[in-house]
Amino acid sequence: MNPRRKKRLAMVASILIGISAVFGLVLYALSQNIDLFFTPSEITQGKKETGLKPIFGQRLRIGGLVVPGTVKRDPENLKVSFKLSDMTMPIVFKDSDITVTVYYEGILPDLFREGQGIVANGTLVDHPLTGLSIEASEVLAKHDENYMPAELAEAAGKKHEKATYTDKQLQSKSTNGY
Repeated sequence: MNPRRKKRLAMVASILIGISAVFGLVLYALSQNIDLFFTPSEITQGKKETGLKPIFGQRLRIGGLVVPGTVKRDPENLKVSFKLSDMTMPIVFKDSDITVTVYYEGILPDLFREGQGIVANGTLVDHPLTGLSIEASEVLAKHDENYMPAELAEAAGKKHEKATYTDKQLQSKSTNGY
């Protein structure tokens, strides 16, 4: 090989190595920002296909139904906790259902209510009182364009009570910087 070809080959090889290094770093950076979706049973038992379980401190998304009677609001501030269970048809809540407690501080969406499907973004923590739980940074209520089959409407209950907040709760939220 003549020196000119060696120089070209070295240049092409170094460009390819540089591009692959940049590509690898981009993939690594993106993997740190991925929020994996889990259901309450997948958090405790692992995914069905892979057996993958989340680890403490991992950012994730959890989706499920808010278990009736589990929404607890702190009267002093905007902290709220509730339990989520898997979405199963027909919608029936049993004591034997696997549930995960979600802790959130903020104003919940207007569509949030017991028996409603929600998605929460947050981190998995080991809470001393409830065990596996989610410290949520965002709660999203699923929007269904106001359509619900008659069977589901009866099972889930059609009563929606809009959440009310005191001035003290709203003031507490604005002073915390959230």
